[in-house]
Amino acid sequence: MKSKEELERVGAVLIDAAFTVHTALGPGLLESAYQVCLAHELRQRGLSVECEVAFPVSYAELKVDTGYRVDMVVEGEILVENKALQAVAPIHRAQLLTYLKISGLRLGFLINWNVPRIKDGIRRLVNHL
Repeated sequence: MKSKEELERVGAVLIDAAFTVHTALGPGLLESAYQVCLAHELRQRGLSVECEVAFPVSYAELKVDTGYRVDMVVEGEILVENKALQAVAPIHRAQLLTYLKISGLRLGFLINWNVPRIKDGIRRLVNHL
């Protein structure tokens, strides 16, 4: 498990990479295009990235493999959910928090690429950081 400082450093690299991708592509594409490009940019910067990562849901002694997939896991520790929406709704933030809980990860980013300025589309969420 990375230290809080290292996690924050990786998060800063992720945000900078999102700015680079959005500057090059702009808004209006499908989220899948942004995801592929962001993964490429992060790998170019030396980070490990997994896409479409499945996490089972545990309830009591039951493990439910329902096919919940998070868009990206960076460095094995940061969740990224990519959206290309008119507006992010509270349910999207709640979804990311739930994914953080079931995965046991501490830091997540919700990125809505369908904005004129990407800084307005990035939300950082924590789970016991």
